[in-house]
Formats: sequence, structure tokens, C-alpha cells
Amino acid sequence: MSNTTTKKASLWQQYKLPILLLGGIGIGSIIGVVSPSLGQALKPVGQIFLNLMFTIVVPLVFVSIASAVGSMANMKRLGKILGSTVFSFLATGAIAGVCVLVWVNLFSPSAGTNIQMGTSEMGEMQSVSDMIVGSLTVDDFSGLLSKDHMLPLIIFAILFGFCVSACGGDESPVGKLLANLNEVIMKFIGLIMAIAPIGLGAYFANLVAEYGPQIIGDYGRSMVIYYPLCLLYVVVFFPLYAFFAAGKLGVKRMLKYIFTPAVTAFATQSSAATLPVNKETCDKIGVPKDVSDLVLPMGCTMHMDGSVLSSITKIAFLFGVFNMSFTGVSTYAMAIVVAILSAFVLSGAPGGGLVGEMLIVSMFGFPAEAFPLIATLGFLFDPAATCLNASGDTIASMMVARMVEGKDWLVKAVKATGEAA
Repeated sequence: MSNTTTKKASLWQQYKLPILLLGGIGIGSIIGVVSPSLGQALKPVGQIFLNLMFTIVVPLVFVSIASAVGSMANMKRLGKILGSTVFSFLATGAIAGVCVLVWVNLFSPSAGTNIQMGTSEMGEMQSVSDMIVGSLTVDDFSGLLSKDHMLPLIIFAILFGFCVSACGGDESPVGKLLANLNEVIMKFIGLIMAIAPIGLGAYFANLVAEYGPQIIGDYGRSMVIYYPLCLLYVVVFFPLYAFFAAGKLGVKRMLKYIFTPAVTAFATQSSAATLPVNKETCDKIGVPKDVSDLVLPMGCTMHMDGSVLSSITKIAFLFGVFNMSFTGVSTYAMAIVVAILSAFVLSGAPGGGLVGEMLIVSMFGFPAEAFPLIATLGFLFDPAATCLNASGDTIASMMVARMVEGKDWLVKAVKATGEAA
């Protein structure tokens, strides 16, 4: 067999899933353009796939976190993982905030826009204390079984894991059950991903058929500003983060495996739906399981670089539309705080940014008419924002592994598997 044939086979094996996913999305998009009626008819197929991904998310988050914490005899290591996770989320979020502030001052997202104002009733905003309580806890156990309450589920799973660790850890009956459940869930995810190209193709066929015309028009300027910003952030900062995590080998492994979660997140517009794919990706890269089991579920709700980019772009857009000056340190600081808060509220649900967008409108004192404008932008920005959020979770896991295990962690992980770097 020639070297060329071997190289082609290697490339196919390496990028088989993202190629199939992109192929499915491409075919689905063409169907949506050529035959909108067929595209809309395929909606149930895409929804079935998405529902399968969503139904596995809650057990995946609970079991992976509870198992990781419960089997961790070294509580010092657990504290180091959690501390490093929060630090990496805040650091990358701050970098994203600074980048978008510079960008929107160079290129105004509202320039040349001529939008007719719609009318919309603003929903009643919760108080800050109510939002904190609602974000961190639920008032009934059944509330933990919903993907809309990811952070309370994460907190519950960590506390449950502490209790398992205190009662025998991974050698206890519950510890062994959690470990076995983790294996079962990963097998289940493999089954779901086998139909992913068909499911995403059908989902996109309906998406393009139903919403395609909205992508063109007055909102085009904002998309022309936002999407290149996302691409620039990925090209510049993702390799830098990976290099910090594990040097040149980290960049190489990141580039080798990051496309599958990135494509899945872009297509589903859901960090939660991408969580199972991210878990597989971290395993392939070589991230320690106890690190990825904690960082990925937390990142699904708390690590929102793409949403920070999106929120501040939307804030700058509204400032321009309402002829307000988007300048000043206090304005920029407020924009970053509101962006992080609104991103925090998203909780990974597709198109689930409406509450966050209401928060932006309310906290900056925009009139109610601003809500439909920013809601439309939210829909158009969501694919790229989710792509950055979810694929960034994998890279954050690599960074945490570096902070917890030292700079040679990936070299050791690759050698342990016997796999070529």
C-alpha cells in the first residue's frame, strides 16, 4: 500500500465523524433551501436525535461527577481541580470580554442598520437574590431531573460524591454501581452518535427551511461582525490555551480531536447536547477522567466564552440602534458583568437565551421594543456562540489538567496508552 493511500486512510479515520457530521449538515441545508416542505417534514427525525442527546445529559452529569468525586480519596486533589476549573473559566471569560470590547469599537455591529421596531411585553424580572437561589438550587428532587437545572444538579452530584467517598468510596457498593453506570452511559452515547449525521442533517434541513430568510437583511451587518470575531478567537486563543495546557503536543491533540464537539455544538446549538461528545473527545485526547468528569459538566453552564462575545456584541448593537454612546470604563465593566450573568442564565439549552436577553434589556434600561431585536440576534448568533462554549470546555479541561498534574501530563497520558501522539 502506498504512503498516499495510508495517509488518506489515516485522515479518514482521524476525521471520519466530523466529516460525516458536516456532510449530513450540508445535505440537510441543501434540502432546506431546495425543498423547504421536505426540510420541515424532516423535523421529527432531527428532534428525535436531539431528544436522545438531551435525555442522556442528566444521568451523564450526575453519574460522572458523583463517580469522580466519590472515588477521589485525595480531597486535596478535588479542591485543586475545582479551584483550577473556576480560575480557567474566569480567565478565558475575561479574555473573551476584552477581545469583543476592542472588536465592537473597531467595527460597529449596528452601522448601516435600518430596523423597524417591533413591540414586545417585557417579562417580570426576578430579584438578584431570587436569581441566585433559583440558579443554585431547586425546591424539589424532581427538579434535578431536568436539563434546565444543570447547576443545582452539579452541586447535588458533588455533595453526593462527597458522601460516597466518606462511606467507602469506589470500593463501596454505591461506588461500584456508579462506575458501572458510567460505562453503560458511555456505551449509550456511542449508540446515539452512530445516527448523529442523519439526525443533524434532518435538524438542519428544518432549520434552514424555517428560518433561512431571516439570516439575510438588516441583521447581516451584525453577523458579519460577530462570526469573524468568533473565528479569530478560535484561531488565536484556542491554540494558545492548548499550548499553555501541554505545549506543542497539546495543540496537536486539540486540533486532532476538537472538530467533532465543535461541529456538534454548532449544529445542535446546545452545550448540553454536546456534553457526551465532549466527554469522548477528552478521553481521546488523554485528559484524566476525574478532571473531565468535573470540568465538562461545570463548563456546560459556567464556561461561556462564546456567549460573552455574543452578549457584548448584542449590547453594542442596541447602543447603536438607540443612538447611545458605547464608551467609558463603567459602561465596559457593566457590559462584561451583564454578559457573564446573561451567559450564566443560558444553561446550555438551544435558543435558551431569552431570559439572558431580557436581563440585558432590563439592566441597561433599554425600552421593551429592544427585546425582539436582541432576541432575533440571539437566534442568529447562537450556533457560533455554542460552538465556542462547548468546544472551549474540552480545552478548559486540558488547561485544568495542566494546573493539576503539571506540564508533562499529556506526554505521560499518551505514553500510557501506547498511542502515537
